Amino acid sequence: MKIFITGAAGYIGGSVAAKLVAAGHDVTGLARSAEQVPLLEARGIRAVAGTLDDAEVLAAAARAADAVIHAANADHAGALLTLAAALERSGKLLIHTTGSAIVADHADGACAAQTPLTEDDAFEPVPHRRPRVDMNRYVRQAAIEKGIRSVVICPGMVYGAGRGIQADSDQIPKLVALSRQAGAGVYFGQGLNRYSNVHIDDLVDLYLLAMEKAPGGSFFFAENGHAAFNEIAALISDHLGFGGKTIGLPIEHVIREYGEAGRLGVGSNSFVRAANARRLGWSPRAPSLAAWFRALPAA
Repeated sequence: MKIFITGAAGYIGGSVAAKLVAAGHDVTGLARSAEQVPLLEARGIRAVAGTLDDAEVLAAAARAADAVIHAANADHAGALLTLAAALERSGKLLIHTTGSAIVADHADGACAAQTPLTEDDAFEPVPHRRPRVDMNRYVRQAAIEKGIRSVVICPGMVYGAGRGIQADSDQIPKLVALSRQAGAGVYFGQGLNRYSNVHIDDLVDLYLLAMEKAPGGSFFFAENGHAAFNEIAALISDHLGFGGKTIGLPIEHVIREYGEAGRLGVGSNSFVRAANARRLGWSPRAPSLAAWFRALPAA
């Protein structure tokens, strides 16, 4: 099968690409810099040079493929519109990657969500995440309106070693680095806010299962557990040899560094349950976040 992947040099896209290459698929990846070209090709991925703003490059690669996996920049509406237009009336698969921060709130670490949201539950996104919610809706509706087998995959906090060029995920490594500087596991506010999480290997398995079985218009959360940020801070503290010592920083700290996206990434609740994925037959097998931390070499 010929598969075109945006984000093939990234953490999620690169991990998916590695699994697809190992399974014998013909994988093409978007190389957004000259340096990425040889790195992708060394991993058996045919590189297509271009950026998410190069509509002609994206469209040509999408039309040449049997399936497209969009795993680069969930906020780049232009790239998504280009890919959907290129695949219109083809019946081909388009998987769009978003993130469970679409359900984020403004808890700022002060409270924990009590009930996880499933894919069928209604919610009102905070203004910063409204564009992502609208994009997800557009992808799902494309199954009816554009004749594409369009699917949305929405992971929680992803952890574990990436299988492609980029080994590190986003949230956990940044928290580890900040905790190392502070000499204690760091959370924000009271750290009571709760995030669902998923191991990268389990997430990759969901992509392959969706390729095989998901009907057009499907939406899948991806999670296999959840933790409050003060609990994550304790895991990091133990990993770094700080004896479980933790410290809460004002939420303004992360807002200054990373803006509203950072605030939602570590100060909010993003508590979801992957009901649809499990109905599809997804069965996570990788270690939980706590078990994964315990298995890491001492830092």
